[in-house]
Amino acid sequence: MSTQENLGVNPEPETEELSEEKLNEQRLIRREKLKKLQEAGRNPFLHETWNVTAHSMDIKDNFDAMEEEEVSCAGRMMAFRHMGKASFIDIQDKQGRIQCYVRQDAIGAEEYEWFKTYDIGDIIGVEGTVFRTRHGEISIKVSRLVLLSKSIQVLPNKFHGLKDPDLRYRQRYVDLIMNPEVREMFYKRAAIIHEIKRVLEEDYGYLEVDTPILTTIAGGANARPFETHHNTLDIDMKMRISNELYLKRLIVGGLDRVYEMGKMFRNEGMDRNHNPEFTSMECYMAYGNMESTMEVTEQIVYKAAMAVNGSPILKYQGKEFDVTPPWRRLNMADAVKEITGVDFSRLDTDEEARAACIAYGMDAEEASKMTRGKLIAEMFEEYCEDVPGYLDGPVFVVGHPVEVSPLSKRDPEDPRITRRFEAYINGWEIANAFSELNDPIDQYDRFVTQQAQLDSGEDDEAHPMDMDFVNALEVGLPPTGGLGVGIDRVIMLITDAPSIRDIILFPTMKPLE
Repeated sequence: MSTQENLGVNPEPETEELSEEKLNEQRLIRREKLKKLQEAGRNPFLHETWNVTAHSMDIKDNFDAMEEEEVSCAGRMMAFRHMGKASFIDIQDKQGRIQCYVRQDAIGAEEYEWFKTYDIGDIIGVEGTVFRTRHGEISIKVSRLVLLSKSIQVLPNKFHGLKDPDLRYRQRYVDLIMNPEVREMFYKRAAIIHEIKRVLEEDYGYLEVDTPILTTIAGGANARPFETHHNTLDIDMKMRISNELYLKRLIVGGLDRVYEMGKMFRNEGMDRNHNPEFTSMECYMAYGNMESTMEVTEQIVYKAAMAVNGSPILKYQGKEFDVTPPWRRLNMADAVKEITGVDFSRLDTDEEARAACIAYGMDAEEASKMTRGKLIAEMFEEYCEDVPGYLDGPVFVVGHPVEVSPLSKRDPEDPRITRRFEAYINGWEIANAFSELNDPIDQYDRFVTQQAQLDSGEDDEAHPMDMDFVNALEVGLPPTGGLGVGIDRVIMLITDAPSIRDIILFPTMKPLE
């Protein structure tokens, strides 16, 4: 019989998976331990605080200055090595892990007996002095140890960890405990968001604002909204798909540079790049234009990469992308010509464009419903976006047709296209920007067209009519450059995350049956 068994300690196997029966047994044992603690007047859940004076990595990084210093730390016990009247444990705090040396004669015999019953996963507070062991490991020699919270679940063992992706996303709290690279991912996410906000506010003078999430009209993008009902007002409402129209109202009101970073909601498909709840940043610059927002796009991606990785080279899943400004431009119609050979510069009418697209292979029935501009956009999306490496970028795609850009200014040199760009990296659209349409009459006409498509069922993602926004434009919107950035995709690229679920703390999941 081992020393631990003699002392009544219940070690959990760390080299093989625990069966469900064994897990249930371990949980019952932990509940019984908790009951004994409570009966002895040692209920860990009565503790409200612990005076933390140092953290694991700070101690290790500053050992020369902190050796023999008294410290007070707290964290989760992740390893327990018992050796009679002395033990080594590892506690994990927000910075990492540090070893603690616990001796019976240092904390007292009674306290040591209770300590031996503690489990992996328990949260403890320790006080002691910093020292280095004979094996060279920086540790804490414990003089006081207190159980602050009892874990009555069993953590995954240290060898197998928590690897199943579905379980990791559902139980992110366990994922964060067991996988240090996951914790690091979300520290990086926070750093990226912080740097983007810093660039916007300090470098460009934007003001952060908040706009409604619940709306009666889900405008500002082509997407299906989530719908709900407000009981008190007895009205149907929608969760926002974009905050664009509210932010432009603020430009009308004289807040010349505004931005908002927050959640958007789109009731659409899910894959490695899409989650129905996602983080977007939109910013609007009075007296700016498409070129102004190109610069902002380049700078926020470049500086976020530098802040987190120290390099402008994004290394993503075996590929590399240099985001150093300036980024190249690619005209949408030119891209279609390059990939398909269909030259829209020679196709002036809808009929000519349809015939050319059908000849290339587009479905005749679908093509018959589209204008020349819609055909350009469809050909680009269908045949250019999926060409391996073609849009690896970083690249700004420009020359979007008016039909697919209802909120953008027309190009004065060719009114069939707009002053708009989409930014691509790794073939993903990461940003969308306009020289914003500020002609209320033109905006009204485009809304009418889009609303008709919505009402007829021709396009169930079209922009609905928003008469208050038209009214705001009639009050007067100055020339404005607007930009929307998919923050989650940018974070994926900078952190080399294979799925959007890896950089969202609690991604949308189908409930277990």
